This record gives sequence, structure tokens and C-alpha cells, in this order.
Amino acid sequence: MGMFKWFRAKIRGYFLAGLLVIVPLGVTVVVITAILRLIDGLLVIIPPQFHPHTYLPKIPGLGLVLAVVLVMITGILVKNYIGHRVVALGEYILSGIPLVRPVYAAVKQVVQAMFGDTAYAFQRAILVEYPRKGVWAIAFVTGKTYDGIQDKIDKKMINVFLPTTPNPTSGFYLVIPEEDTIQLDMNVEDAFKLLISCGVVEPGGSVPQFPFGKRQRNARNAESARQVAQLEADATSSTHSTSSGQAGSGPSGAGQSGQGGEPGKSADKG
Repeated sequence: MGMFKWFRAKIRGYFLAGLLVIVPLGVTVVVITAILRLIDGLLVIIPPQFHPHTYLPKIPGLGLVLAVVLVMITGILVKNYIGHRVVALGEYILSGIPLVRPVYAAVKQVVQAMFGDTAYAFQRAILVEYPRKGVWAIAFVTGKTYDGIQDKIDKKMINVFLPTTPNPTSGFYLVIPEEDTIQLDMNVEDAFKLLISCGVVEPGGSVPQFPFGKRQRNARNAESARQVAQLEADATSSTHSTSSGQAGSGPSGAGQSGQGGEPGKSADKG
């Protein structure tokens, strides 16, 4: 029975070790492949005479390269005066279309909040009490509270985005008193890592490795050597302190004896 339990534990350990390697790698490959296929599908909007597949073999990821080039060219055109005026005219036209206007405005505001140089977008990471009192969750300060809301509340309020885990793209928009929050000593990027990993990856750290392998053994050996060196240093320091104390007491005693003998010597002479 003991041999069977040992064999089952070994098989389970090997299976879990392989699972922890295959699943993240497989999911990463599937997601990246899906994104590349989606972007490559945008090539269908290019006329056949200008389609890159007409002159080049089918290369995976070519759509991504063309998308990056298109974004860069658009950015260059928009940065000058004429391009800026053309974009403003296009936005004015879109603002007059009932169904297009709310969608375009909402998407533009989200993109500006995430990638723009705004002063309040994901400014800092904080703790808020959620979903009940005594339980804390990580949230992000996203902006200054609208004056129409702030004027109706005596306390200073802040806009907060409370993301879900492990998918931080969804969450809740909250308006809460600033005094009811706790400022975290970590940047927004580390807070996102903590959320996405469900608390596994610590701020400034990396994904934990398996407790075996050459790197892990070297780390344990280095830690053991450091502890031994610290103990030896403490012992040496204690020995030096004791020796110094004994050496100091000898001369002092001799001095006292000499001083005690001198008066008697003077008295004999007298």
C-alpha cells in the first residue's frame, strides 16, 4: 500500500509539472495565433491589385506589420495642421449621425484614458473596502469626480475603477470618499500584475518557478551560504568583543594596584 501511494504521488507530481508547462504555453500560442489571423483578415479590404499576397507568398503576421505601418502613417498625417483639420471635420460629420456618435465618442474616450497623456487616467493604485466591510480590493483612481456629483456630497470624492480578476478589462466604476481609501506603495503596472495573477505574482517579482532544478538549487545554496557567513560573522564579532573586554580589564587593574601601592611607598619613605 505504501509503494502504491508513493507511485501515485510521483505520477501526480509529473502530471502537474507537465500541465503547468503545457497549458500556459498552449494558451499563449492559441491567443497569439488568433490575433494574427484576425489582423490578417483585415487584408481583404485591400484591392487585389495592391494586395501583398499577389506579389508575396502568404506570410503569417503580415497583416500585423501592415496594421502597424498604417497606424504610424495615420499618426504622421494627423500630427500636421492639414491632417488635424481633416480629422476634426470627420469627427464633426460623425457627431451628426445618431447611431455612430455615441459609439465613436465612447470608444475614443476609453482609448484616450488608456493610452493618452491625460492627468488622471489610472493615476494610482489604492485599496477600497469591497465587497463588504473588512475585505479590501485593489482599485485605481481614474479621475476627478464630476462637479455635479461632488457638489451634492460634503466629503471629497474620487472616481475609482474596480477591476475584476483575472480579467481586469471589466469591472465597476465607483465614486467613493477619498478618506475611505488606502494609498498603495506600488505603481499601476505592479498592481495590474497582482490582479491578473490572482495574487501569485508579487509586486516587482516574477512567476514562481518549480521547487526543483539547477537555478532553484543554486538559489538555496546561496541562501544557505549567506546564513552560514552571517552566523560566522556574528560569532567572530562576539569573540572580539569578549577579548577586548578582558584585555581592557587587565591594564585597568594593574593601574589600580600601582596607584594603591604608590601611597604606601611614599609613607614608608616618609
